[in-house]
Amino acid sequence: AQGQHEAALILYENVAEVEKYQHSERLAICQYRLFAIRVGDDQSQNVRAAAIFEAFVERLDEIDQLDALKDLANVYRSLRKWDKVDEMARKMKEKAKVQYLMKHQQKSREHDESSKKLSRPMFVYITYADLLCASVCEAQSDYQQALQYTYAYADLAWVKETDEDTQHWISLFEHWAKANVLVNKLLSGDIKALYDYVEYIGASSDTTDQDRVTQLLNIMMMTNRYQIDVNDILLRFETDVNSLLQLPQFNDIYTQHVIPEQFARLGYELAYYYLHRGSYIDGFKHLMYSMVSYHTLNNETYFIKCMVLFERYRAYVVSETKAAYLKFIERVWIDDVKKNGAVDIRN
Repeated sequence: AQGQHEAALILYENVAEVEKYQHSERLAICQYRLFAIRVGDDQSQNVRAAAIFEAFVERLDEIDQLDALKDLANVYRSLRKWDKVDEMARKMKEKAKVQYLMKHQQKSREHDESSKKLSRPMFVYITYADLLCASVCEAQSDYQQALQYTYAYADLAWVKETDEDTQHWISLFEHWAKANVLVNKLLSGDIKALYDYVEYIGASSDTTDQDRVTQLLNIMMMTNRYQIDVNDILLRFETDVNSLLQLPQFNDIYTQHVIPEQFARLGYELAYYYLHRGSYIDGFKHLMYSMVSYHTLNNETYFIKCMVLFERYRAYVVSETKAAYLKFIERVWIDDVKKNGAVDIRN
């Protein structure tokens, strides 16, 4: 609670060690908090943290399981492990539906009190599961199925609550659904949907940085897939693109891990677009940003993609950028030597 995570980590590890042979809820809570502390910038570390914690989810209280599954799904989403995202989302939806039904059938004070532990209204775990499943289908290029999930979380007439927090979340899902219907048409090759999407996101008055990076990433993925000229669109959102190079700080599992990966991916897609069109200064600027970001995330796959793209256009890089690139690659190599304990034989 005081933000002293390193100290908390040691204490939770000690409790977990004592409890390791017990099938206890206390052990599961320790593992949940260890997971929350361990998850960070390093995506390879996040894979291990998620795999360890996943085995303990079922030992948590039924209500606590909903946030645990949500957090696991978001970490797996940042890692682009879509089979695991799908698995966590389906488990979360089934458990949330049971809890939501019990809440409105029993109407007990005990159930209402336990529901207050949740970070979101209970119905959100049902609808967010559909949103996650839609993102899985998008990643697998199954846009028709993604649309069906999108229509599902757009239809919230079944929600019984009417309080202000509920209305806030309903409004968010309606906004996301409208945008994502266009996104699925966009990614399936409907060129007309591109400009409908641009007008829709341009008219939104309360767009956050995390919304904007997702929106621009959708545009650039479609642009590069279908080789479309979007210079006019990039000019329109030039201020947003430049400001997004300064990665803001976030405070939950989704915004700490899904969004940074999207920032890095957007940099790569912008670099790909500009370099293929001969705009080398802009292209290398975004490529260097993406490469540094993927190194921070310890995402080897996209880090190598960035290097391959750099080498492909090396002949067009200015001397200052080439020097910065070589210095950065040397730093990466030295960090790897230190990390793995290899001997540096240079004098």
